Amino acid sequence: MDAQGRGRGDDIDPADQWVLNPNTGEYELRLSPSAPQSSVPRPRRPAAETGTGAPGSRTSPKAPGRDIPPQRGRRGVPPEEPLPGRRGRRPAKQQQSKAKKAVLWTGGTMAFVLVAAAGAGYLYLKHLEGNVATTDVGDAGASNFSKDEAFNILIIGTDKRTGEGNESYGDSGNVGHADTTILLHVSKDRSNATALSIPRDLIVDIPDCPTTQEDGTETVIPGSQGVRFNASLGESGRDAGCTMRTVKAATGIQPNHFMMADFNAVKTLTTAVDGVEVCVEDAVNDKQSKLVLPAGESKVEGEQALAFLRTRKSFGNSGDLDRIKVQQQFLGSLMRKMSSGNTLTNPAKLLKLAEAATKALTVDEPIGNVNTLKDIALELKKVPTKNITFTTVPVKDNPTEVVKATVVVDETKAPQVFDMITNDISFTEVKAQEKKEKAEVAARLKGTKADASEVRVRILNGGAAAGSAQAELAYLQTEAGVTKSENAGNAEATQAKTTLEYAPDQADQARRLAEIMGLSGSAMKPGQSVDNAQGLPTMTLILGKDFKGAGVKLNSASAATPDVDKSTADKVQCAS
Repeated sequence: MDAQGRGRGDDIDPADQWVLNPNTGEYELRLSPSAPQSSVPRPRRPAAETGTGAPGSRTSPKAPGRDIPPQRGRRGVPPEEPLPGRRGRRPAKQQQSKAKKAVLWTGGTMAFVLVAAAGAGYLYLKHLEGNVATTDVGDAGASNFSKDEAFNILIIGTDKRTGEGNESYGDSGNVGHADTTILLHVSKDRSNATALSIPRDLIVDIPDCPTTQEDGTETVIPGSQGVRFNASLGESGRDAGCTMRTVKAATGIQPNHFMMADFNAVKTLTTAVDGVEVCVEDAVNDKQSKLVLPAGESKVEGEQALAFLRTRKSFGNSGDLDRIKVQQQFLGSLMRKMSSGNTLTNPAKLLKLAEAATKALTVDEPIGNVNTLKDIALELKKVPTKNITFTTVPVKDNPTEVVKATVVVDETKAPQVFDMITNDISFTEVKAQEKKEKAEVAARLKGTKADASEVRVRILNGGAAAGSAQAELAYLQTEAGVTKSENAGNAEATQAKTTLEYAPDQADQARRLAEIMGLSGSAMKPGQSVDNAQGLPTMTLILGKDFKGAGVKLNSASAATPDVDKSTADKVQCAS
């Protein structure tokens, strides 16, 4: 069901009925005597917290250690002190001191998700929860959200045209495809995040997909081979769980949860944040999207923001890949806007955002409650914008097409990107351990390096995936020039880390191999050599459980710079 069709409980107006209690720093539901009473039940306090008044008395409940302001007086009788309601002016410190702030960012061409809860109390959180729609995706995702682990959220922006004001976009019967999809990976230590855009025209194999129908019955939708990625949603009744399964099949990365929204999300959320700053190198007058902007910086919201995200013909080569870059620039600007104090310290604005975000949102059932969404928002809020990397699945033109309309995964570049996300490696080199290892490498590698053709090494598998020793051997011999290398089979025991043991007179060889593989200083083990089949002294390389694949450098600092287009959320960029 689209954002316009879900029940929203619009009889509750938080701007009118929720006021800030200066003694507790929290919002409370307050109705004037003449106002209609909320249909939401008021939570009862235990008897121990309700004071000593006799049954039936008008003694106000009082929580231990908290003084609740008195109720409003009857008409014509002024209260002793003015209540800090929406019509009263709130002191700045009260607005900023104890308001609970949570911001969830992300998005796509037709949607982005923003949750900002202002600590309005249990009843208001339940009201927000009633706005959120959920989908049962079964085992396509995780059964719960963990605050202690890295997590992947699949953000889906659909091109569904339902909702007020969207009829003019054409294709009104569109079932809602995965028009824009971003896989958001948040690191375990919350120091960084990666937003990986998945092109809608990427050719993939869609696996069989178990789905739950509206009547509660289960059915399996057959898969499709060699089709566009956007067909993983909407086609043949496929739901977001099918899109999650397709992402796993295409990238090897397991999405834990999903969030989805349609056209109206862009319009309502950009209006709620009072617009998003964008920049274009040249003036735009796009006849198809109806976007009109002068060269330089502008602020867009509502219909204009949607037009900006839908525009293709005015940017780059008019293709979807260039539109993805524009979307990433837009989201970076949104991140900066949401991180600003002007947004985070304004309770009224946060309430407005919370209403808009939850009404626009469809999620998987395990995160379909406001408390969990708040937890996700708080975890995301920990990530600095300078360490949020936007990139796209590396692709190339589909070789089977004469007229190029679709793309396929670039097998020379994509595996490293997928492995970095799977192994929680930062694209921005921000982890303290990475910096430490980089320093160790520099210290160990001081001195001369042998030519790659002079490096003698035998490779053993000590915990890496099956076939890793042979795959790394092939890479070293054909790509890195280490021709004097051999596969020595499996190590006697498994080990967590990859190591290189060498004799003192092989240090120059060890330095060269460490440079090629991105070995850390701690991975280099001065020791003894062994004789190879020709009786020559040879180093021993044991691939541990940390081995990420043939050709993928082991130290995160080196692996964090793959040859792909990328940007970070803290940089201002102009679309061209």
